[in-house]
Amino acid sequence: MTPPTTGLFRHADFRRFWAADTVSQAGAAVTLVALPLVAVGTLDATPFEAGLLVAFEYLAFLLIGLPAGAWVDQVRQRPVMIAADVVRAVLLFSVPVASWLGALTLPQLYAVAFGMSVGTAFFDVAHGSYLPHLVPDEQLVAANVRIEAGRSTVQVGGPGAGGALVGALTAPVALAVDVLSFGLSALLLGRIRRSEARPTARQTARQTARQTARPGAALRTEIAEGLRFVLGDRLLRAVTLTAAVSNLCGTIGASMLMVLLAGELHLSPFLCGLVFTAEAVGGLVGSLLTVRFTARLGQGPAMCAAVAGSAVLWLLAVPLFRADGRFALAVLLQALGWVLFMTFRITSVAFRQRLCPKPLLGRMTATVRFLVWGVMPIGALIGGVLGQGLGVRQALWAGALGELLAVLPVLCSPLRRMRELPDAPAEPAPRPLTGAAAG
Repeated sequence: MTPPTTGLFRHADFRRFWAADTVSQAGAAVTLVALPLVAVGTLDATPFEAGLLVAFEYLAFLLIGLPAGAWVDQVRQRPVMIAADVVRAVLLFSVPVASWLGALTLPQLYAVAFGMSVGTAFFDVAHGSYLPHLVPDEQLVAANVRIEAGRSTVQVGGPGAGGALVGALTAPVALAVDVLSFGLSALLLGRIRRSEARPTARQTARQTARQTARPGAALRTEIAEGLRFVLGDRLLRAVTLTAAVSNLCGTIGASMLMVLLAGELHLSPFLCGLVFTAEAVGGLVGSLLTVRFTARLGQGPAMCAAVAGSAVLWLLAVPLFRADGRFALAVLLQALGWVLFMTFRITSVAFRQRLCPKPLLGRMTATVRFLVWGVMPIGALIGGVLGQGLGVRQALWAGALGELLAVLPVLCSPLRRMRELPDAPAEPAPRPLTGAAAG
């Protein structure tokens, strides 16, 4: 049950790949605090406007998530990641520039948030598809653990540092840190030496035949194959539905959390960032305990326990977000929830990567992102409407209660009894759709 780790950090290209992801996440941790504070603190956004900003941050996964996966499977993934880093850096830099010129508006923030979500959609699909080409299958769990641990490590200090930067420099200026992180990430990815294989001649011939047979049929067929693979396997379907429900309900509350902390409780930017720092600490501890936890309970039971336990802890935290000593206990419960949830997150990612044939990785990743992240703008809009109509704390309650339902798909599947997850689909994939059927 313990993944092999020998030589992983002696793998120079993996080190660069890991460092690029880590430094990008460090800047993103600053933006996690700074961008909502620009809306709430600088532009006096209402709860609905703040929820709308969060919706734009994830909207691309709903609109272009599936086509992105089909397209990424047809090209090399590393140039896609580099281009996405550059685009996001340029977009984010426009915020401090507009602030310095006195021209910053909420519509610009929405446009930047949506543009960055497009870049993130392509980057994340390419990122998930590229890793299995970089390390052998038997090291995928270890590699994902290293990546998640790196992300959690930099996020430990990132939100707190972001809050301190916002307090000292204002929120728009603090976003310039993330601009530098995206630039450095692009440089590190560019230094990876291992040549990436082009799509095989068989894939190219198949795509050309589809395009010749009917314009637009190729894209529809590629998307259909990704959907069929994810939804056609009962285990993968259960894992994906659990993640989707968790993200939908989690975003309902998360979209209103900064409005509650900064807008209603009037906490300092540093204390607002401290909530995300605690979540990152929990994520770091959880990523380090994942292998032991799954070894003791088994992979399937551990995933079920992780989702259920984290939901209960997050629910207990909601009434404790107050501008007094109870705030510390709320932060602790948030952190403990992430300690547990990381087991589900890491195990499910490695399971998908092992299960999926490499030529289908981009479409599989995009399909999962579409289903799992595509619900997040919907959750943010629901949170904004609830926060505006019923109150911010009521929106948090609704999201936390909904999180309790996330465990049902995995709990009602064979996963709850499986100590080891399979490396092959649980059900044979249906025959490929062609022509009108693909549409």
